[in-house]
Amino acid sequence: MPLSDSKSSPSSPQRRGFLQTITAAAVGGALAIKATAAPTNRPRLGIVVGVSGKETPDAAIARVHRFGLPTCQVSVGEAPASLAAPLKAALDKYGVEATAAMTLGGGPMVWDFYHGPKTIGLVPRSTRAARIAALKRASDLAKQCGIGAVHTHCGFIPEDPADALYPGTVEAIHTITKHCQGNGQQFLMETGQETPTTMSRMIRDVALPNIGVGLDTANLILYGKANPVDAVDILGPHIRSIHAKDGRWPTDPSELGEEVQIGKGLVDFKTVFTKLHRLGYSGAVTIERETSGPQQIEDVRQEKVYLERILQDVLA
Repeated sequence: MPLSDSKSSPSSPQRRGFLQTITAAAVGGALAIKATAAPTNRPRLGIVVGVSGKETPDAAIARVHRFGLPTCQVSVGEAPASLAAPLKAALDKYGVEATAAMTLGGGPMVWDFYHGPKTIGLVPRSTRAARIAALKRASDLAKQCGIGAVHTHCGFIPEDPADALYPGTVEAIHTITKHCQGNGQQFLMETGQETPTTMSRMIRDVALPNIGVGLDTANLILYGKANPVDAVDILGPHIRSIHAKDGRWPTDPSELGEEVQIGKGLVDFKTVFTKLHRLGYSGAVTIERETSGPQQIEDVRQEKVYLERILQDVLA
């Protein structure tokens, strides 16, 4: 939970489980959209859902199915072992593939430029051990559910490899990646708080074959770190997952940029997908619309159509 009650920011824990806030009645009837079949070697659309809050895994995965989406990523909170059986049952029941289990772990997290470096991810020493433990639990849970990746924000990884926090961060990420390797999984670092070059350096220094990148197309812009088109040139071979999201650059240096409906921001999705297609990317494209309420439902519906059209053009 963020420390302040101010406007929730991109990638906040509340928004991580953002589909939990969609009105069940609105999704349940009018939003039953037929899924579009696609070859398994082509990117398939999905959506982020939270399965560890007030809502049951069955209800969350049912909504993915009603959206007509074949995949999802599941935000599992602290990843209690008791979540595995109902989550697996729901995925099997609705024929939805969970492509990654996501967790941030415990402790305070403030999604801004001032407190974020001290509170987010695996960089802060005070919460590092607890978050390593949570990610290991998420990996073990994912193994029971047949989920092939664990996904998280690693935090504001130091740009300077000589920074005192850098070696410990490398060790922490190596520990988690090694645990995921033992469970037959990839460990994915979500883009956002660091430059693509810094993330590339971390991949090199962890030096394990199962570490990769979860490309959040908007976060790079929201944090003012890079354009996602250029980020693909640096991180492309390591990208194993995509959060489809749109946004605008920060205009106030104290605040992150604004996340907006896909197609209304600065992300050039056609160029991003074209570059990834040339690199052979065939993973999921997972929608993450970080708002709530009825407008969110309509936005997701429109984003689905928008992305389907672009992918059709790119893959034709």
